[in-house]
Amino acid sequence: MSSSPFIQQERWTLRYAAGVVAPIAITLLVWGIYMSTQELWSLFRTHGFMTITMIAGSFVAGVSSEGGGAVAYPVMTLVFSIDPTVARNFSLAIQSVGMTAAALYIWARRIPVETTYLWLVAAGSVPGIVGGTYFIAPYVPPAYAKMMFVSFFLSYGLALFVINHIRDEDATDTLPALTSTQKAELLGIGLVGGTLSAIFGNGVDICSFAFVTLKYRLSEKVATPTSVTLMAFNAVLGFFLHALVLQDMQVEAYRFWWVSIPVVVFGAPLGAYVVNRVPRLYIATLLYVVIVVQFLSALWIIQPALPLLLFSAGIFGFGVLLFFQLTRWGPVAPSS
Repeated sequence: MSSSPFIQQERWTLRYAAGVVAPIAITLLVWGIYMSTQELWSLFRTHGFMTITMIAGSFVAGVSSEGGGAVAYPVMTLVFSIDPTVARNFSLAIQSVGMTAAALYIWARRIPVETTYLWLVAAGSVPGIVGGTYFIAPYVPPAYAKMMFVSFFLSYGLALFVINHIRDEDATDTLPALTSTQKAELLGIGLVGGTLSAIFGNGVDICSFAFVTLKYRLSEKVATPTSVTLMAFNAVLGFFLHALVLQDMQVEAYRFWWVSIPVVVFGAPLGAYVVNRVPRLYIATLLYVVIVVQFLSALWIIQPALPLLLFSAGIFGFGVLLFFQLTRWGPVAPSS
């Protein structure tokens, strides 16, 4: 016997209160007490530009497959010349709050996620972010790292645009039954994405999003909330590593974190709300804009010399070949 509408509404209200309202209220209460007891309110005068930045960054985190770090990292490193390690640590720290809030909203509102994609990529991302934090991130030149990131995903944006607006291919809401090889591929994507998260403060979200939307034509309306949940997991893990294991969270990273918390707990869930309300092509269009702006801003501010330009062109060319090949592979049904 089905529940009455009143009981269903009551259950939804309790779920929303427990999953969204209570965590936000507790976070703001603890934040406010700490800010007052430590007399940190003056940070808004010296670090308030990051509060403003994360209004946009947190919304982008919830509404697209690019986490808040995709806004914070380039703004901090390129516009304000902040050390890349500070930007990375801040990105992980703030996304551990904002994207977790968005993930809880997704859970409370029962917004569809692709669970096979979620768990396989999450499992693969653990050795990626841990290994990347210890063995790769400390040795990546900042300018090359940033140009590699924006060039690679510029090629992804081109491939997604062609599929959505030239080929006009249909999208699906679920992945097909996967073979063992296809499951291993998703684990590998998680490994690569986790490594990117270790370097930039985000990466597993857009990396896995690119793979499933191109190879399997998974709808952006499903892939986006799934990637948001993935990045929340990676951000919490990365923040834990830097804050409690390596203990290399800089004072500046914490200061930026404190002034940004009160906006991201609302901005990221708002983005998740919007993504569930608009057509999937609107989401894709926002993604194109973010990717192009990232690339152009990197060119403008870094002003790369010829060797770096050639490196970026090579990364872009590799990405074009890779992403368009993904669209040709397509899903292969498992043998019975």
